[in-house]
Amino acid sequence: QVQLVESGGGLVQAGDSLRLSCAASGGPVSTRTMGWFRWTAGKEREFVAGFAWNGDRTNYADAVKGRFTISRDSRKNIVYLQMNSLKPEDTAIYYCALRWSITPTISIMANEYEFWGQGTQVTVSS
Repeated sequence: QVQLVESGGGLVQAGDSLRLSCAASGGPVSTRTMGWFRWTAGKEREFVAGFAWNGDRTNYADAVKGRFTISRDSRKNIVYLQMNSLKPEDTAIYYCALRWSITPTISIMANEYEFWGQGTQVTVSS
C-alpha cells in the first residue's frame, strides 16, 4: 500500500518561503506522476504543481508559476515543493498525491490521483 506523508507546513509572513516535503513509500513511487494540491474551506481541491512519471516535465498552476518549484529526490522517494514569495492567498492545507496509472500527462484533476497524504497546513499572514 502506497503511503504519503507530508511535512514542512507552518505559519509564515507574506514574502517568506517554505519547503514542503512528501515522503513516499510502499511501491515504485519514483516512477509515478506526483502532484501537490491545496484546499481551503469552501473551495474545491486545487492543483498546485505536478511532476511527470518519468521526471522530465513539470506543470504549475498559473497562481504559483515563478514562485513555487516542485522537485523529486528519487533515491529517497521524497517530493518537495519549494514555495517562495508566499502570499496570504496561498494559505491552505497542502496535499501530496500520487497517480498510479502511467500516462504522459500531468493531470490537474484531483480525482485522477489514487493516493493522498494527510495534508500539512500552510498559513501566510499579511
